[in-house]
Amino acid sequence: MTPAQSRKKGRWLDPLYGWLERYSLDVRSLALFRMGLALVILADLWTRWGDLVAHYSDVGVLPRAVLDDGLLKPGYWSIHALSGAPAIQGLFFLIAALCALAMLVGYHSRVATIASWALLISMHNRNPLLIFAADDVLRAVMFWAMFLPLGVAYSVDRAMNTATRPIPVRILSGATLALMVQQCFIYIFSAVFKTTNGAWWPDGTAVYYSLSYDQYVTPLGHFLLNFGPLLTVFTLVTLMLEWVGPLLIWSPVRNDLCRMVAVVVFISLHAGFGLTLNLGIFPFLSIVTWLAFIPTSVWEGVSKRVYGPQRSELKIFYDADCGFCKKVVHLIRTLLVLPHTPLATAQSIPEINQAMETQNSWVIVDWKGQHHYKFEGIAYVVSLSPVLGFIAPILRWRPIMAVGTRFYEWIATHRKIAGRFTRLFKFKPLIVKTPGWLNALALLLIALTFMWNLRSIVTYRAFVDSSQPAVGIIRRVTNSRTAQRIDWLSEVTRLDQSWSIFAPGPPKDDGWHVVTGTPLSDSSAAADEIDVLRPERVITFDKPSLGDRAQFYKNMQWRTFYINLNRQVGQKVFPDYSNYLCRQSARKGYPLKDLRVYFVDERTADPGDPQPVQQMLIWEQTCQN
Repeated sequence: MTPAQSRKKGRWLDPLYGWLERYSLDVRSLALFRMGLALVILADLWTRWGDLVAHYSDVGVLPRAVLDDGLLKPGYWSIHALSGAPAIQGLFFLIAALCALAMLVGYHSRVATIASWALLISMHNRNPLLIFAADDVLRAVMFWAMFLPLGVAYSVDRAMNTATRPIPVRILSGATLALMVQQCFIYIFSAVFKTTNGAWWPDGTAVYYSLSYDQYVTPLGHFLLNFGPLLTVFTLVTLMLEWVGPLLIWSPVRNDLCRMVAVVVFISLHAGFGLTLNLGIFPFLSIVTWLAFIPTSVWEGVSKRVYGPQRSELKIFYDADCGFCKKVVHLIRTLLVLPHTPLATAQSIPEINQAMETQNSWVIVDWKGQHHYKFEGIAYVVSLSPVLGFIAPILRWRPIMAVGTRFYEWIATHRKIAGRFTRLFKFKPLIVKTPGWLNALALLLIALTFMWNLRSIVTYRAFVDSSQPAVGIIRRVTNSRTAQRIDWLSEVTRLDQSWSIFAPGPPKDDGWHVVTGTPLSDSSAAADEIDVLRPERVITFDKPSLGDRAQFYKNMQWRTFYINLNRQVGQKVFPDYSNYLCRQSARKGYPLKDLRVYFVDERTADPGDPQPVQQMLIWEQTCQN
């Protein structure tokens, strides 16, 4: 194809690109999205770290032998399952944390994101009994994050950029469109499930049942149970928002306004979830996913207000003969979110060069033309940061300033040693343009994800016997041999989605667990039985307070695990769960002869009705072996 033909073909596509441009994403929003995801992963790893032995090793509740006995689909994979040793699991967690930290600062952003996604899937597949809604959302958004240029703004990658071509402010690609579609899938398919349950529509009691579920509810959520009519309003508003709210990001008119309305509304919605329900990382993660859609107009408005004369007229000069200095000033400008600050060599201006040599320091020129040097210059630049400016008074505290100045002077005379710490940072061009084949792949995969989501709907019991022609067509297509031949792809990538978040209806099988054990002879003279998980307490089957529940089900992973114990899969893991408790009891100094696991079933009744309670022995086992 000749250049003239290529330009002619491009002109044919210009109207389409112009129309789609409104659906591009701002690189600063993507950077915020990247940092938020990294923080979520780090928080998740920190939570799981405390239960590393219990949840991911062969001496925990799910040894690898049980995992391989039908708990994983054929296409699921896990690097974590290569070893059952706690030390190896700890190594995997450490690597995952390092990758998340690289994502956070934007160091080799795409590689760090791919590695984080792979380790995330591996960890989830290692113990599927811990998986809940937040894990599904995190896997989905992390998959599309791999295709996105997340390191274009506020990153080490951007700081080290040597490309002369201007960096675009907005990105339109197959991945950006896929992320927007995925966001709609999470809410709209969940709304489809919810609509089949009367608690959501027409009864409007779903929020009442959700807040009555003591496994999740917070004190604030429990307090709101006193406002019955308000809960009905919350139910209907939530369902309506899930149906139509995500579509606002696709508005063909006043897209920036509609998109920002969606961002604010859904952030508020998830903040409400977090205040009323113990859902682990789910509220914060859901808030993070909406940060990617903050429109450019908002960033430009904030920039005009934030970058006044003091910030916009700041200038930083460094020694041209110091490669370490060049890297540091570029990193500081990025870290402190001062993207418009010009950086120049001191040698380019004789007056600045003389000041640099006299002070043996970089030179900071403020908006009044005054100079700042050494650590005092660092404190001044930090004071102008719109993000980290609050720490400037700490840096200016006299003891800190004295130590900082001596440290700066030591660095200034030992540049070669200091340079060793910046060797990992290499100046190179930042490639932003997405190859055509990658765009096509992202669009193909989101289309397949749509098919897999449709299958989750039509195979749900409310639609299985449906006589609607459309449902029948979808069922035939999604269950065809051709579709089934590519199911392996959904399993390998974990794009096998089903958005049944509090759907089709909120859980009603509430209750609490009690684990009792018989001590070995002479190991306890106080009682014939003890509370295995809380041996200092007297055994009681009374309903625990919300505080006691929080101590027993100490995080979302344990809550989910105990919920799964009451399901059919629990029969497979009860022996190893009991063995784990026996080992833990012996290690803590109260070895057991046997133990029993009880569940006190408290079905959530309709508003105003008494709640039936039934105590059930669901497992007993000897500890002798």
